Order: sequence, then structure tokens, then C-alpha cells
Amino acid sequence: MLERITHDRLLELRLARPPVNALDPALLAALTEAFQPESLRGVQGVVLSGGPKVFSAGLDVPHLLGLDREGLTAAWSQFFAAARAIAHCPVPVAAAIGGHSPAGGCVLALCCDYRVMARGAFRIGLNETQVGLVVPDAIQTLMRRVVGPHRAERLMVTGAMIESAEAQAIGLVDELTDAEHVATRALHWLGELGQLPREALLATRAIARADLHAALDGFSEDELEGFIDRWFSAGTQAALRALVAKLGKG
Repeated sequence: MLERITHDRLLELRLARPPVNALDPALLAALTEAFQPESLRGVQGVVLSGGPKVFSAGLDVPHLLGLDREGLTAAWSQFFAAARAIAHCPVPVAAAIGGHSPAGGCVLALCCDYRVMARGAFRIGLNETQVGLVVPDAIQTLMRRVVGPHRAERLMVTGAMIESAEAQAIGLVDELTDAEHVATRALHWLGELGQLPREALLATRAIARADLHAALDGFSEDELEGFIDRWFSAGTQAALRALVAKLGKG
């Protein structure tokens, strides 16, 4: 479900829940645990990688549709816990995005310090509005901080999924390479960081990422309850079930 691959003092955490690395509570719990400081002793940097065609398809919607309100609240709480764990990782994190990265997959990538994506017809974005979901302000902040407020608004309101070349052009991802090399390039970036004076690097990073931490840490229980209310609305349920039906035919 989550593979740990050691590269000297760098650690690769590879999502391994085929076929599309859908994020269920068990995988999210494993991610949360893997990014705790005590799990990273002696590690100088982390690569978060996924599958060869899909980094992560986001939350496991078929699983979530089968949950009652209590179970759904717990599942979404676990998602935000995983996002916070990545954002608060004590060492730099590079996302190796070897394929599509919609919705929750994009959120995890946005929590990382650096994003390497496969060039070609792979898409990334926050497409929640296309299935009747609201993008919470905490998640909107993640997008705004990398592409700017105006462009973020356009992308999130329309639920746009953009190809990797456009994603790099607007700063949503930092680097493109062949799909089979995304993890290698992410490791290379972390290796270059490792040559810098460590204390200054980490202190500067903490200051630069304070807005990211504040946004995710500030996501309240009331906001989560509002999100869950909208999840159970008739329009959202219809859109989500249409999505599941479409995926079942794919």
C-alpha cells in the first residue's frame, strides 16, 4: 500500500494501491504515519511517488459513497491529517508525478516542496467542482500560493485538469521529464538541496512554508461539517454516482 525505498539518506515513499492509488483511510493513515518526524530519523529528504500512469486518482469515491456520516467524517479527517503531515514534514519533500493527478492527488502534490511531472498528455488539477464538490479555502490556499490568486480562481472554479506542459508553464509543477525518470529527477533535486548548509536551509524553508501550515492547520471542524453537509446534498450525490458509473465503464 505504501512502499519505503531507501536511497542513501533520501527516502522514497511510493503509493502502491493499484490500479490508480485511490486514497482510502488505510492508505491515508499509512501516509500520515510515514511523514511523522519519528519515522524520518536520519532522512534528509523524501520523494513521494505514485504509479506509472496515475500518481493518485484522489479520494476513493466508491468507498466513500458507502460510508455513513460518521465514517465519511473520519475518512475526510484522515485525508486532511495526511495533507498536514506532508506539509509539516521536517525535511524537504519532492513529488514524483508519473501520471495523472486529479483532486486529492493534486492536493498531496501541492503539499510537497517541489513537483516533477511526466511530460505528455498527463493532467493535473483540482477538479472537485466537476463532481459537485466545493474546494475548501485551505485547499484553495495551496493552489493560490503556487499559481497566483487569479489563475487559481480560474482553474478551481471550472475544475480544470491541465496537461503537464501547461502545468509547468504556470508554475503548478516545477519540472518535466520522461515518466520513467520522475523519481530520479526528484531525488536529484533533493540531493542538490543536501549540499546546502542544513540549518539555514531548514529555517528558511520553515518561514517560506508558514502560510501553507497555517491554511491546513486552520481548517476547522465546522468547515469539515459544512463540507460533509454538501457531500450529502442531492446534486453532489448525483454527480458523484455518475462519476462512479463512468469509471465503471472505463
